[in-house]
Amino acid sequence: MAKTVKVAQTSDLSPGASKVVQADSHSIALFNVEGTFYAIDNNCTHRGGPLGEGELTGDTVECPLHGAHFNVKTGAVTGPPAGKGVRSFPVKIEGNDVLVEVD
Repeated sequence: MAKTVKVAQTSDLSPGASKVVQADSHSIALFNVEGTFYAIDNNCTHRGGPLGEGELTGDTVECPLHGAHFNVKTGAVTGPPAGKGVRSFPVKIEGNDVLVEVD
């Protein structure tokens, strides 16, 4: 059953920034793209690199280990060496709270 978990405050991430957060047992990469927040699984599907520590350009994050690219809005892989995307999590903003839905 889905559960909504507070993971950050909106003031924690300026536009273009990212952060690794925990939501229950999930390690999540949280991104602020032009004022809209997105959350994807933090582990790259290639070798488990920390996507929340990668470089964000527009809506694409580059894995800091081997350079795979992922769309932070959908989790889709957009560049090798990763062969498949990562899970995307719904994000809600309530006041200044950033909430992520996990199961």
